[in-house]
Amino acid sequence: MFSSGTIYSCIKVMAVWDLSVTVEDLGSDAPPVTLSVASDLHVGGVILKLVEKTQIKRDWSDHALWWEQKQRWLLRTAWTLEKYGIHADARLVFMPQHKPLKLCLPNGITLKLRACFSNPVFQTVMGICRMLNIRHPEELSLLRPIEQKKKKKDKDSAEEIYDLTEVPLSSVSRPCLYNGMPAHFADSTQMEAIYKMLSVTQPPPAPEVIAKQYRPASVVDKAHIHGRWLDSSRCLMQQGIQENDRVWLRFKFYAFYDIEPKYDVVRLTQLYEQARWAILLEDIDCTEEEMMLFGALQYHISKVSQSEPQMLSSSAAMDDLESALQSLEVKMEGETSTASEMPKRLTLKGYKQYWFKFQDTSISYFKSKEESIGEPIQQINLKGCEVAPDVNVTAQKFLIRLLIPAPEGMNEVYLRCENEQQYAQWMAACRLGSKGKTLADSSFQSEIQSIRSFLAMQKTSSSSHGNVPANDESINTHSLVSPRYHKKYKTKQLTPRILDAYQNVAQLSLTDALMRFLQIWQALPDFGLSYVVVRFKGSRKDEVMGIAPNRLIRIDLGVGDVVKTWRYNNMKQWNVNWDIRQVAIEFEGNVNIAFGCVTADCKIVHEFIGGYIFMSTRSREKSDTLNEELFHKLTGGHEAL
Repeated sequence: MFSSGTIYSCIKVMAVWDLSVTVEDLGSDAPPVTLSVASDLHVGGVILKLVEKTQIKRDWSDHALWWEQKQRWLLRTAWTLEKYGIHADARLVFMPQHKPLKLCLPNGITLKLRACFSNPVFQTVMGICRMLNIRHPEELSLLRPIEQKKKKKDKDSAEEIYDLTEVPLSSVSRPCLYNGMPAHFADSTQMEAIYKMLSVTQPPPAPEVIAKQYRPASVVDKAHIHGRWLDSSRCLMQQGIQENDRVWLRFKFYAFYDIEPKYDVVRLTQLYEQARWAILLEDIDCTEEEMMLFGALQYHISKVSQSEPQMLSSSAAMDDLESALQSLEVKMEGETSTASEMPKRLTLKGYKQYWFKFQDTSISYFKSKEESIGEPIQQINLKGCEVAPDVNVTAQKFLIRLLIPAPEGMNEVYLRCENEQQYAQWMAACRLGSKGKTLADSSFQSEIQSIRSFLAMQKTSSSSHGNVPANDESINTHSLVSPRYHKKYKTKQLTPRILDAYQNVAQLSLTDALMRFLQIWQALPDFGLSYVVVRFKGSRKDEVMGIAPNRLIRIDLGVGDVVKTWRYNNMKQWNVNWDIRQVAIEFEGNVNIAFGCVTADCKIVHEFIGGYIFMSTRSREKSDTLNEELFHKLTGGHEAL
C-alpha cells in the first residue's frame, strides 16, 4: 500500500538587480549604462554585457572596470560580483587601462605618452623605461610635481610637449635597436629628433630659466619634496593621478648599477641632467671650488656634445663604468706610518696631532713616533667603514672622513693630512681597508694614482692647455653655476675661474666628462640623501631623518648636526605599525628606534629602506632579470601584492 506525500526541495534563486556602469568612451555627458545582473555573475560577464549593450565596434581588450568608492580596479575577471562585494549602489566606470600622461624628464623635456593606470607604479615605470630605452627601471620612480605660481607673462608661453601616445607599449625587456635607437623612434625624422633630445645633453639653461625653478631653502623644504614620491605598490588611479596629469620621472634610488654607455645612452644622459640640476638649484651643497669644476665640466660637455657625431664615444679607460662610478667610494690596505691629525669629540672644531700607523686593515694612533712601538691610544678597524673625501686643493685642505660602525650606530672621525701626497696615500689606504684589503693589494698604487688625478682636476693653472682660450666671450657663466654665485660674482670674475678649471678637463671625451661629473657629484658629503621630518618615540621635537643608499642619519633640525648614523648592514629587521603610522627598526647590539613621519607617509620611508636593500641584492649574474616579487616584498608593506 502506497501513501501519498509531498516532495520538498530547496532551490536557490539568485535575485536579479540593476547595476549602473559609466562607459567612458560614450562621453562625459552620456548617462550610465544599466545592466540586469545577479551576484553570481563574474566580472568578465559584466564586461561582455556592457560591450553588447553599447553596440560600439572597437578593440575593448585594454578596457577594465574601476570601482570608484573602493578606489580599485576589478582586474580579476573570473571573480563574481559577490566575491568582490559589489552591490547595486556601486559606482563603476568602464575605461581604458592605458591613458595619456605628461611625463617631465630630468632634462626638463615633457613627453606625452600612454602609461598604465591599473598596474602598480613600479610596473608602470618599467613600461615607461622600456619605451624610452632606460635600463634598470627599479632605480627610478614617479614624483608629484611642485606647484609653482605662474606669473602673468608666463601664462602666454606655451610649453612644448612631445607626443609619444602612438608608440605601442612592449613587454620586451630590451627593445630592438635600429641605428642605435629603439625601432619606434626610427620610424620618422620627427621621432628620431625626440630620441636625440632624450639621449643628448641639453645646452646650459639660461640664467632666467634657472631663476624660475623652485629651489629648496632648507632641509625641511627638501623633506616636503621627498614626500611627493608616488607609492610603488599602488596604481596611478589609486593615488589621484588622472588622464593627462603631469608627473616627474626621476632617479629615486641613488644606487646606479651596471652602467654601460653602449646600452645606457638615455639613462646616462638623464642621470647627468638630474645631477646637474641638483647642483644648479643648490639641492646639494658643494664648495666654491667644486662649483667652478662643475661649471667647467658643463661647459666642456656642451661643447663636445655639439661636435661629436656619436652621443657617447667608448673609452678604454671607462669600459668598466660601474667601477668608475664607484671609484670615489671606498678602498684600502697594507702598513705605513705618517703624521696626521684627529679631531677631538669627533668634530671639526679642534684637532690634535698624533702619530698614525696603518697595518693590515686597521689604523692605530700614538702620541709620538717614539711611542709607536708600544700600545696605541686607540686602534680603529676600517673594515666595513665608509670613507669620503673632504678636500679643497686651493685652500690646502685635505681631510678624510671616516664613518666607523659602532654598536649604537656610526662614529664619525676626520683625519687631516698635511699635503696632497700624504692625502693620496692615506685615502687610498683607507679605501682599501674599508673593503677588507691591505696595502699589499695590487690595486694600492692604481688607487693612489686615481686620487691624484682627481686632485689634479681641482687645481687651477696659469698655463693654457692646447687651444684653451684665456677668455671666452661665448661662455655664459651664470648658466653654469647656481644663483648664489650670480649674486656673489660678476661674469668677468667667474669666467676666468671656470676657464681655469676647464683647462683640467678640456681633453676629456664626452663619456669621460659625463662620468667625471657624476663621480664628483657622488663624492659630495650629502650625495644620495633623501630627507623626511620625523618625530622619534618619546621625543617632543621634530627631527630630520636622512635616508642614504647604505645608512640612516638622524639630524638635529635646529642646528643641522648629525646626531647618529645607522647602517643597513647592521639592521636586523624593520616594521611599520600601519595603525599608528610608526616605523620601528631593530639594529645589532640591541639597538631599537621608532619614529613617526611628519612630512611624508611612513610608507615612503618603508619603501626607501626596502628599496635600497633590494638594490644591494643585484648582481651581474642576474642583472638582466628584475626580481619584481622581491621588490614588492621588501617595499610593499601591508599593501604588498
